[in-house]
Amino acid sequence: MKIIHWLFTLASISFLLSASPAKAEELPLGLQLPTYNKHIFGSEPQKFYMYTTRNFEGKASKPWTAGQYGYVRNLRRTSEGVIGTRFHEGIDIRPMKRDSAGRPLDYVRSIAKGRIVYVNSVAGNSNYGKYVVIEHHWGSKLGPFFSLYAHLDSADCKVGQQVDAGTIIAKMGYTGRGINRERAHLHLELNVMAQSDFDHWHHHYFGSNNQHGAYNGLNMNGLNIAELFIKHNKDKSLKMSDFIRKIPVYFKVTIPRKGGKALDIAKRYPWIRKGDHSKATPSWEISYASSGFPLAVTPSLRSVSAPVVSYVKPTRSNHSYHTKGLLTGTNRSASLTRIGKRTVALITGEFPKQAAPEPEQEPTSATPTQ
Repeated sequence: MKIIHWLFTLASISFLLSASPAKAEELPLGLQLPTYNKHIFGSEPQKFYMYTTRNFEGKASKPWTAGQYGYVRNLRRTSEGVIGTRFHEGIDIRPMKRDSAGRPLDYVRSIAKGRIVYVNSVAGNSNYGKYVVIEHHWGSKLGPFFSLYAHLDSADCKVGQQVDAGTIIAKMGYTGRGINRERAHLHLELNVMAQSDFDHWHHHYFGSNNQHGAYNGLNMNGLNIAELFIKHNKDKSLKMSDFIRKIPVYFKVTIPRKGGKALDIAKRYPWIRKGDHSKATPSWEISYASSGFPLAVTPSLRSVSAPVVSYVKPTRSNHSYHTKGLLTGTNRSASLTRIGKRTVALITGEFPKQAAPEPEQEPTSATPTQ
């Protein structure tokens, strides 16, 4: 009997040790909408998204579609037809309730389990107005994701606080540049962080104080959170890695691999590493979505002295319309713009590490954010 008991115990230990590690390495998302507005899942999406005002070719309108994620603003007529050329990083969610003066009454909730990592309580410090950032972890092979809640009236949370999906963190408002009471809404993003050494990058390119540390909008690259919500609503077992894997590549940039060091973003996000990163190669190739979202970092055998576009999706109109101005050119030809070079530098870490002198007078405009 002792032998049978010992064999049973050994088999149980073996089973536990051999259980698929992938299940432990990536957890279910457990997403929840941040307000009680659930029209994104129904047949009336116009009741979910907040509109913007538009005047295109002399015609005024208030399109709700401009509250969606993607190239939904600043229409332009091109050889490909009418396209949106201004990218919207997140989604704008309408309030469900207002008081007699038209102020929104909706509470804002965390979309998933996480930890509060930043609260901006001064509306004038950012185009986002008052905003909150929550860090989420869905497994050891994913790295941190950051949900951002903007244009808040007030925040009811503090840095370091642990939250669950559905925890109230704020009240909807209309703080931030270009937002009035009529267009009060929640701007929501789900991001990856581009660079841990963001302060030096910001000082070098803007020469002004960065009020928000690593949680500045310029350091955040957003996913299509609306699509993620819809797919998750249909399949609660959806994994983030599967969602990212299906995002199409729009362009690739090859950069010199200096000193054989790994890129900061590749250290933070294991899923972004493609190929054998231990192998010494002269360069890295970074794959991007049209939004500028980094999709992959791959060792490359190509020798380059500076960042160069090594692939771009063919298009008849200018690539600047499809890449937030990161690229210029048409068809299969593209090159990095000044903004594109600056954005690539944010990923590569190739910028001076000495902070630029602070200006004698503080800038009156809000800190640049995406």
